[in-house]
Parts: sequence; structure tokens; C-alpha cells
Amino acid sequence: MPLSAAEAARSPGAAPVDQVAVRRANLVRVLREVRTAGPLSRATVARHTGLTRATVSSLVTELIERRLLRETDYQQDGTVGRPGRRLEIDGSAVAALGLEVNSRYLAAWSMDLAGRRLQERRLVHDATHQDAEHTIRTLAGLAAELIDDARLAGAHTAGVGVAVPGPVDIATGFVRSAPNLHWRDVPAAALLRELLALPDEVSVVVDNEANLAALAEHGHGRPGTADLVYVTGEAGIGAGIVAGGRLLRGSGGFSGELGHIQVDPAGERCACGRIGCLETKVGLPAAMRVAAPDLEGADEGAATGAVSHDPQEQAGELLRRATAGDPRVLTGLDEIGRWLGIGLSIPVNLLNPEVIVLGGYFAAVAPYLLPAAMRELRERAVAGDAAVCRVTGSALGFTAAVRGAADIIVEEIFADPGRVAVHV
Repeated sequence: MPLSAAEAARSPGAAPVDQVAVRRANLVRVLREVRTAGPLSRATVARHTGLTRATVSSLVTELIERRLLRETDYQQDGTVGRPGRRLEIDGSAVAALGLEVNSRYLAAWSMDLAGRRLQERRLVHDATHQDAEHTIRTLAGLAAELIDDARLAGAHTAGVGVAVPGPVDIATGFVRSAPNLHWRDVPAAALLRELLALPDEVSVVVDNEANLAALAEHGHGRPGTADLVYVTGEAGIGAGIVAGGRLLRGSGGFSGELGHIQVDPAGERCACGRIGCLETKVGLPAAMRVAAPDLEGADEGAATGAVSHDPQEQAGELLRRATAGDPRVLTGLDEIGRWLGIGLSIPVNLLNPEVIVLGGYFAAVAPYLLPAAMRELRERAVAGDAAVCRVTGSALGFTAAVRGAADIIVEEIFADPGRVAVHV
């Protein structure tokens, strides 16, 4: 049973106790209990956590002062005695900001600690023809808008998560390599902190887009799924891997580069410099080339009225044409699906996931990709049909990575609620 600091200090033979650390741990315990099982009365929280009612009352008071919890109306919780007021997550005074850098757009997503969306922005931006500093400066402008909006709504932004398409050194915030952006060893976290003039207590976390999308899908789209692979479907192809309920990063944090596995030795040169990568077969540019070549050169505001280079608009146009029965699109998506099945057989044979979630444009046109993909996957699954997992489109679509970026900031706060200031 958990002990309060005073109880631990009174225990015979107990080592000296860091009372601040004990209180911090108990704040986390109470907050987590309400988050996972709430709304709950104080008495129920005490029973579930094993803490005394007096300790819970003190902790709850502090969490309410930090506006992380709030009390609802009086309700009977099934126990004998007078009704108690229920506790639920508040979090309205704290905002988490998620940002995403894509080769064709920038995105921002702000939410409070209860998961309520505050603001969302999306900006068409060709990062492939801009240097890293210019793109990050533009991203900072987008972030500043959402930070200001949150402040006007009475919420302090506690941290910024950033999703980028490439391997990232999580500890330093350096983007080691992002072939589709032409970035190498870019200090993205430091640049953003400087441009936004963020104080040290506001965290800036940079991570791979597929990792963050996998976390968002695991938390919002497929809660309770222990083994999941999320595959991005944009200009670049990556994989975020959740194994045993935890993100699998690898020893250096660079796992999941599914798009740069060679599938065709006689194929085209990839943005990474290698030949025949999966990305060259199933990335969105490849899909446009084989399924809708008339849109390959489309640009924003083109006089022809064609869709822009925004991946979401391109995906929407592919879906529209496929739904209308356009034979070129249907044939092209079937070919993309075949190569996708080849690519998906790699994580199926290596990791044996419960489900593979397709993101980006894959999610939009999944009904037209999956028949060919599943045929190829079944042929290549070494363990046979028993190993062939469910493959489905993401319900989060193009927002998965930016939502995952905000989620990691939310998790930071729940792991250390003392970071949030007391409101008087």
C-alpha cells in the first residue's frame, strides 16, 4: 500500500524520505486514477490508490488549485453515507501544442489536458525548395498564433511537440536526416525555442512523424491494442511501431524506416540516394504518377483549376476519381496496392503485429488499395494466414502526427503535474 511521506518517515528502520518526491508521486497517482477511471469521489480515489483520505484530500486540493482537476455536482457513489462530489479532469488552464513539418505542408494542433481541441491550423508550404531555417521560421509563426490563441482563452502552453519525416535524436532535438526535406543535422528544437522565445520550463520535443502518429493511433484510434504498426502515406513512407503497448524506437531512436527498404533493385532512385526503395513505389508522388499523371505537376492556384500539391487535396482527388470508376486511377491504385502489400509483409514477418494502420493518402483510398495489398501480403506471410493481421485505414487521417505531437506534451504534464502553476 502506498505511504504518505509522514507515514514512510515513521516506519521503523525507514531510510530518509524525500517528501517532495513522495508528494509528486502521489499527485501523479491521484491524477492518473481520475484520468483512467473518473469521475470519482475522493473516497473512491482513496480506496483505489491505498492513500489515506486526508492525504487524498490534500492532493486533490493542490490539483484543483493547479486547475488539473475539478469537482462536479454531488453524487452517490454506491457507498454508505452522504453523497460526495465527483472529481474529473479539468486541464483547461494548460495547452499542449503539436506541430508537423511535411514536405508539402505545415500543421499545428493545440489542445488542453482533457484532450479538447483548442485550435487547428494547416498551411501549404513547399519545404523541399526552402532551407530548414526558413521552414522552421514559418512553422514558428504558425506556432505563435496558436500560443496566442491559447493565452487569450486562459490557457498557458506547457510544451511544444514537433513531428518531422526522418530520424531524430530525441535527446537533443536534432533532425539527423530527412531526405524529402533535404535536411541533415538540423537543430530543430533549439531553433524553435529561440524563435518563439520559450522559457526553459516550456519543453520542446522533436520526434519522427510516424512514431508520433503511431502513438496517436494507439491512444485515440485503437486504445488497448498492444501490438500495432502505423504506416505513413505521404511523399515519404515510414512506420511507427507499438510493441507490448510501448513505442519501439530502437537503440538510437531511428527505427521504422520502412520506406527506405529496397524492394526493386532495378527501380528508380529515391530521395535518400538509394535505388528501388519502397517509397519510390508507394509514396504519394508515385501514386499520382501512375494513377493521375495529369495532376503530377499541379500547383496551388494553377490556372487549370487542378488540385494543389497539398497531399490532403491530392488524396481527395484520387478518391473522387476512384469512386467515379476512372479506369486509370483504379488500375494505378491496384498497382500501388500490390507494392504496398510487398512492403507490409516486412513488418508482418518481423513483428507479427495485431493490426497495421495506414495513414495519410493510404487511409483515404484504402478500399482501392487493400484488395491487392492483402493478396500480396497473404502470399508473402511466412507463417501463413495465421500471421496475416488486420490492415485498416486510420480514422485520424492527415492529423495523426500533429495530434501525436500534442499528446506527448500532455503525457509529460500527467507525469509531472507540479510543472503546472497554482492558480489563486
